[in-house]
Amino acid sequence: GPVSRCPLNPGTRVTLLPSGAAALDAIFAAIEGARSYLQLEYYEFEDVHWNGRSVVDLLVQRLGAGVRVALCYDAAGSSYTAASVFERLQRAGAVLLDFHPFNPFRKQFNPLRLNDRDHRKILLADGRLAIIGGVNLSLVYENPPSGGAPPDASKAFWYDCAACIEGPAVAAIQELFFRNWHHQGGATLSREGAFPPLEPLGTEIVRVDGSAPRQHRQLYFESLKSALHSARRHVLLATGYFVPTFRQWQLLAKAAERGVAIDLLLAGYSDIPSCVRAARALYGRLLERGVRIHEMNRGMMHAKVATIDGVWSAIGSSNLDRRSYLYNNEIDAIVFGRDTAGEIEAMLRGWIAQADTVTLAEWRNRSNAERAGELLSRVWSRYM
Repeated sequence: GPVSRCPLNPGTRVTLLPSGAAALDAIFAAIEGARSYLQLEYYEFEDVHWNGRSVVDLLVQRLGAGVRVALCYDAAGSSYTAASVFERLQRAGAVLLDFHPFNPFRKQFNPLRLNDRDHRKILLADGRLAIIGGVNLSLVYENPPSGGAPPDASKAFWYDCAACIEGPAVAAIQELFFRNWHHQGGATLSREGAFPPLEPLGTEIVRVDGSAPRQHRQLYFESLKSALHSARRHVLLATGYFVPTFRQWQLLAKAAERGVAIDLLLAGYSDIPSCVRAARALYGRLLERGVRIHEMNRGMMHAKVATIDGVWSAIGSSNLDRRSYLYNNEIDAIVFGRDTAGEIEAMLRGWIAQADTVTLAEWRNRSNAERAGELLSRVWSRYM
């Protein structure tokens, strides 16, 4: 199948970044440490300020030091970013590309593809280090941990994670960046310095799933499907938006029926409340089959991460929803290795301890208003 076309990269070092703060620390350090080439591909690109510095200031400084910078940002995800942010980077010499712009006068405009978005979050430094995961360059990660959930999710604490990848798998991420850039009709980029020889640096085996549904590459779901089929003991899975297709929730239900302990960590509070309602409509069928469901209500659950049986893990940008399956370009690292699985499991169990576990009795006793809202959201989510 399509998954087998993505090579396995042994000798890869994976460093889990178990929070937005850890991810921003690593992103800022990687930008500062870059000597020749930086590439960024983000659904949401904003001028994040972190530890008293701005990411745009830092990129402009690196450009001044002779580092080449290429940035691809999604036109929808980055629609709130001031034009001046991009103009400043361009003036400093960065090469920019906006993915599927809404402006009909732009070269890349395609009215039939406006629903297709670039949902990836990638930073590449000198072809040697990559940071991928759920964390955008977004102002929300400046929010401190909070006791509760404010009315506006942009003020909430966001639970998220990413991974820093070094060693052989970086070349696959690098190749994916160039492929997407070229496919979008971006200005020709030099590949010089982007593919240095990569020594084995770690113990994990990593496959890079660059899903692009329009190119018939739904790789993350193929990977998850085969992993769930062979799961024996436990599955821990966190996703920011849980609006699974019929096949996806069936896979989870079947694994639970076989006796696999399944814990789902989902958003109980979201920047898209209809997604939470659509997810809740499905809870009953999963709870009845023994799936355990935990809702994060203390902040915004945004991470996209899973681990199975202490050996298989996935960390990236794919949600368990129709958008990721049908429209979005995504990137996920599939990691085979006990160290990463152990770290992800500890992180997820820590988060679950802060979440609210949903029981079947509670779910059955919810109000008629909630049920009606769920049904509407469920119908509407088909078109999300």
